[in-house]
Amino acid sequence: MSYQVRMRRIGLAVVLALSLLAPLAVEAQQGGKIPLVGVLRPTSQTDPLTEAFRQGLRDLGYVEGHNIRLVYRFAEGQFERLPGLAAELVQLPVDVLVTDGPGALAAKRATDTIPIVFAISSHPVEDGLVASLARPGGNITGFSPMALDLAGKRLELLREIIPSLRRMAIVWNPGRLGSAVQIKEFESVTAQGGIQLEVAEVRSPLELDRAFRALVAKKVGAATVIDDAMFYNERSRIAERAAHSRMPAMYGHRGYVEAGGLLSYGANFTELFRRAAIFVDKILRGAKPADLPVEQPTKFELVINLRTAKALGLTIPQSLLVRADELIR
Repeated sequence: MSYQVRMRRIGLAVVLALSLLAPLAVEAQQGGKIPLVGVLRPTSQTDPLTEAFRQGLRDLGYVEGHNIRLVYRFAEGQFERLPGLAAELVQLPVDVLVTDGPGALAAKRATDTIPIVFAISSHPVEDGLVASLARPGGNITGFSPMALDLAGKRLELLREIIPSLRRMAIVWNPGRLGSAVQIKEFESVTAQGGIQLEVAEVRSPLELDRAFRALVAKKVGAATVIDDAMFYNERSRIAERAAHSRMPAMYGHRGYVEAGGLLSYGANFTELFRRAAIFVDKILRGAKPADLPVEQPTKFELVINLRTAKALGLTIPQSLLVRADELIR
């Protein structure tokens, strides 16, 4: 083999090695220190959304233990533990803290210096997380899955399945400040549609059975469950209670439908967690959360559980079937 050929091969090998090591630029920016990212989840270790975030990091070239370290804290549905878990991550300290739902407020209260990325926060302005979506300010930014017309769209979908719907319920957790915004939206759209709205307050999982019994007694024709980490953690139980009550229910996330709920219309939470990795990458490379506008999804997905529809004696219109992003059979 000639000297020139050997040099060309060596040169190609160097270029390839540099391309593979591109993510290590983060380490170079931090003096060779491998960044430590804290993940604070209100839910459990089995929640698949955590893996979606890890996959997002891998897609960007990060490898745990090589050019990034991750440390986890799970509240297991016991949200009162979140402040203490957030404090643990801050004391380590982590370089970035990733969280969602009520974990975002706990993280913000724990630190005003460590960058925070929330993968999901339905109402970040109303909850006091950011000053505005366009200009978050402070040390926190992330993703909000809500849009102003979601209440109207969810009601429209329910009425396509149940044209005779005259009374519906909204199940919500009054402990979540921002959820009141969704209540007002539903009050407005149901009033315009001539539908009586019943509001069921559920502050803890122990109140779920009582709430559904009350709605059955009031002869409610359908229900919608407001997005909330507590409800998501209890999604299988909620789907079971709705089925037992023979009550068609609409949800904001496909996880409920996969657990047996009737249908969902909302943002793809898996995609939001993947995209949270992009914000983490930007911050590790020097970006400030205050300069990263809160992102909102531009596409919402419709998922329908046909098994549940059949069990409830409902016929899903063909016009709805063809528009669904996924049908669970």
